[in-house]
Amino acid sequence: MTQAIYLDKDGTIADLYSVDNWLSKLRAEDATPYIQAKPLVKLSALARRLNTVQRKGYAIGIISWGSKHATAEYDKAVEKAKRFWLKKHLKSVEFDEIHIVPYGTPKSEVAEIKGGILFDDEYNNRKEWGINAYDVAEMLDILAELE
Repeated sequence: MTQAIYLDKDGTIADLYSVDNWLSKLRAEDATPYIQAKPLVKLSALARRLNTVQRKGYAIGIISWGSKHATAEYDKAVEKAKRFWLKKHLKSVEFDEIHIVPYGTPKSEVAEIKGGILFDDEYNNRKEWGINAYDVAEMLDILAELE
């Protein structure tokens, strides 16, 4: 059975919430905060660990929500911005899956490989995922254990 590791983006690896006026920009359907977000973790260490576990057979994926109350057009802009951020900041990681889905979509339903590990800052997402869901604070340590 193939194993998988899924990461949320905002609040887990990207600090969306520290971007000046992030909420008012999102409400105005401005996707730039998703590009401007600074990393929340040391991305070189994260990339190294993800690449190591990927070589051991783990699939690596992103499952991230679009903006709350977004139009279909804004969801597309947000997806483009999030993909840009990932390519810019984690360019050495070749993701097996990237899912940028409408806000509130159950992440367990999106994952192509069921029963994988999820790292997410939101408690309710971890609860919905079930077993093998962890807070971002545990991410690098757990990935190190899988190496």
